[in-house]
Amino acid sequence: MSPNLKKLTAAGALITLGIIFGDIGTSPLYVFQTLLIEGGKVNASLVLGSISCIFWTLTLQTTFKYIFITLQADNRGEGGIFSLYALVRRYGKWLAIPAIIGAGTLLADGIITPPISVTSAIEGLSLVPAFASIIVPGNDVVLIIVITIMILLFFFQQFGTGVVGAAFGPVMFLWFVMIAVIGSMQMVHYPQIVKALNPYYGARLLIDHPKGFWLLGAVFLCTTGAEALYSDLGHCGRKNIQVSWIFVKTALMLNYFGQGAWVLMQPANKDFNGINPFFEMVPHAFLIPSIAIATLATIIASQALISGSFTLISEAISMNFWPKITVKYPSNIRGQVYIPSINWILCVGCIAVSLYFRTSAAMTAAYGFSITIAMLMTTILMYYFMRYVKHWPVWLVTIILCVFLCVEFSFFVANAVKILKRLFFLVFEFGLIFTMYIWFRARKINNRFLHFIDLKDQIPLLTALSEDQGVSKFATHLIYLTKANNHKQIEQKIMYSILSRKPKRADVYWFVHIHRTDEPYTMEYSVEELENDKVIRVEFRLGFRIHPRVNVLFRKVVEDMVSRKEVDITSRYESLRKYHLAADFQFVIMEKFLSYNNEFSVSEGFILNSYFAIKKLAQSEAKAFGLDTSETRIEKIPLVVKPLSNIYLTRVDASAPY
Repeated sequence: MSPNLKKLTAAGALITLGIIFGDIGTSPLYVFQTLLIEGGKVNASLVLGSISCIFWTLTLQTTFKYIFITLQADNRGEGGIFSLYALVRRYGKWLAIPAIIGAGTLLADGIITPPISVTSAIEGLSLVPAFASIIVPGNDVVLIIVITIMILLFFFQQFGTGVVGAAFGPVMFLWFVMIAVIGSMQMVHYPQIVKALNPYYGARLLIDHPKGFWLLGAVFLCTTGAEALYSDLGHCGRKNIQVSWIFVKTALMLNYFGQGAWVLMQPANKDFNGINPFFEMVPHAFLIPSIAIATLATIIASQALISGSFTLISEAISMNFWPKITVKYPSNIRGQVYIPSINWILCVGCIAVSLYFRTSAAMTAAYGFSITIAMLMTTILMYYFMRYVKHWPVWLVTIILCVFLCVEFSFFVANAVKILKRLFFLVFEFGLIFTMYIWFRARKINNRFLHFIDLKDQIPLLTALSEDQGVSKFATHLIYLTKANNHKQIEQKIMYSILSRKPKRADVYWFVHIHRTDEPYTMEYSVEELENDKVIRVEFRLGFRIHPRVNVLFRKVVEDMVSRKEVDITSRYESLRKYHLAADFQFVIMEKFLSYNNEFSVSEGFILNSYFAIKKLAQSEAKAFGLDTSETRIEKIPLVVKPLSNIYLTRVDASAPY
């Protein structure tokens, strides 16, 4: 995060509007319309009760939980469920499960938020006489426009948002001013609408209305962007978000009040089916500009969610929750990444959602279930943060936990009825969570069979091999990546690779270890020369948001050591040394495959077979660590979890007849 954005400034607050509040800021396009559709007969009790529920949901869930409490759980300025998990994982191994579920469901939201937002804006053109005959919600023209916008949005991800990002803040500021003014214009004609601030109306709606409790599924849509708000904490800073939220919430509520006022001023027998109060209350002369601004706002909201998905997957890769895949850095903006495979998966998903549901109303009927689960998982992790990191009193943490769980579980139950309408998403959600869980569990099983030995005992062997002229030289500088956290140890398999089969003689043996820190952007290294000019260990301390480009990082370390005269990288070959040519460096990467010599339990067999099936679709270890193929050798080694033991062979006389 830029140091300037940690401070509360006007520029920081403006940038915050563009990055943080896009999702939650565009919710007036569809939330109140959904409540009218699901509420059935439109009357004062439905309107006042709906707006009351919206206000108190934004107050309890967004303001109290996320703005005041959850934003305190920053990991060196960064937010999001994996940042939160990094802060609390030492307090329970099982906490990986809510982190995985929360991340998977939040990612699943990425394929419905862009279509529902953009479709809601485009459908507003149906109110313009010139377009009324061709823009009909759900028809092919709307779908073509929405899908075109989606394709362009995902296509431009590869170039980064640095160029257009500067416009996000001003556009969203214009959006919030516009919705506040439009809403206020209606409130002037019906000021009694402010009665909806009284929670009594919300309570009566939930109790008296025939669908009462189930309307919470539609109410919840007003706060779906709160989880994404926390994920984007690192881009803007807590103070800018908290202060900007005052302006954002005011604009949102003025618009909701305005929509309610407009509805209550309509004839009692008016049919609101297919009517969106948001665009209906816009002055006719301003309709096209308002739709244009709404479309830009929804694109910005979609952009923020897509960028958040990239960041989430990048963190998952770093924390061993996701297979290693290609991660690119399209700009110099810190922390901005582009993941091609995720980008196009989301693109296909968004297009499929648009084609499947066709209208924004149909999308809202299936929207919200995933986010309720993500919020519940964040609440579980937040309990450990409040109790063990912040050391808040047990009684206070218990009260807060009970309030959040009660509210969120109610939303969860109300949204659970949508599951039949969202079977389309279940495969996507299950796939995300399944992949994370399998990768995490398989790595745990894999690590159980890592055997470490004392490196000090191996140094005489390495020295003897290095000086043995009878063995052909494999490389001048031979580099292995090691998982040994203890600098005095090395994996047994590495020594086997060096000493067994055809020994790998080298002048200098390097062992490189990558330690992932709980801080997001740590970039440090240390060097330890275990045997003079023979055995060197390099340890990188990298934050969980730093991509481990080992080739680049290692080269930087060597350059630093050469400048300090700690190592000589002139070629050791006599014919080349006199010409002062640089020595050769060779990386060796060991990739495991699942050996047939295994006896698994059913669960371990399923996990490991799934793991290696997924691994075939992932990047190679060399590419994942940013190693040039010209300097890297791949060795395949078998993973033997439990060797076959119940093999009974009987020897017979070879001369005996069969």
